[in-house]
Amino acid sequence: MSQPELRRAAEVIRSADALLIGAGAGMGVDSGLPDFRGNEGFWKAYPAYAKLGLDFASMANPEWFERDPEFAWGFYGHRLGLYRATTPHPGFALLRTWAARMRHGAFVFTSNVDGQFQKAGFPEERVLEVHGSIHFVQCLGGSCPDVTPATPYSVEVDPETFRARPPLPTCPTCGSLLRPNILMFGDWGWDESRASAQKQRLNRWLEAVRPGRLAIVECGAGTAIPSVRRFCEFTAADQGGTLIRLNVREPQVPPGGISLPLKALEALKGIAEDLERS
Repeated sequence: MSQPELRRAAEVIRSADALLIGAGAGMGVDSGLPDFRGNEGFWKAYPAYAKLGLDFASMANPEWFERDPEFAWGFYGHRLGLYRATTPHPGFALLRTWAARMRHGAFVFTSNVDGQFQKAGFPEERVLEVHGSIHFVQCLGGSCPDVTPATPYSVEVDPETFRARPPLPTCPTCGSLLRPNILMFGDWGWDESRASAQKQRLNRWLEAVRPGRLAIVECGAGTAIPSVRRFCEFTAADQGGTLIRLNVREPQVPPGGISLPLKALEALKGIAEDLERS
């Protein structure tokens, strides 16, 4: 990667009125979160599932909450504890600093369910979690439609079997089992009301930004689950914004985009250094 591309990215951010941040799984890796890309990465993080021959798609399936709730909550309970304990890396603060200089600030579009942007200080009303969040739960009883915070709940997980130890999170209204408000594979029961409200706020923000100068910084979003990449590319074309793609494995960009084949934190630090020199 050439230094001119970093300088070009810095110039786009320097002159922007608004910052759209796209984030995939690669954004969390620099904070020490596991990389679920491929079975090898998933099984390294969860050796109990390697023994059972279960990959990420097999585990991220709502059927487990009906068939074996302790097994289901073992997986998601461990992740909930992990994300609660994780400190966002310094790249989040850099993005917040850049956004603070812009007239319209920033909005986040992420496929991550870890809540790291809110933990890093981004306001709740400026984040769209397109696949939901592990920090919210929904009731499986069918009569309690509200999506509520997972704050009251903690799940103890056996470190050998990754099975949850009772009691499991249950609805305070009807007593039914709760599940994370996350879009899983083959999931027809996901309550998307919270994500839909977030999407409406994002659309209003984009309308307010138009026809201003929009910088789009996409961090660690791959093609395996392309929600973030597609949205960032579409928005760049629709709004006339400039896409800056930070991706060490899949850095290719459409015409006019800026490709930085680096890990998210490394690229953000490189842009910050150029901004400081100017």
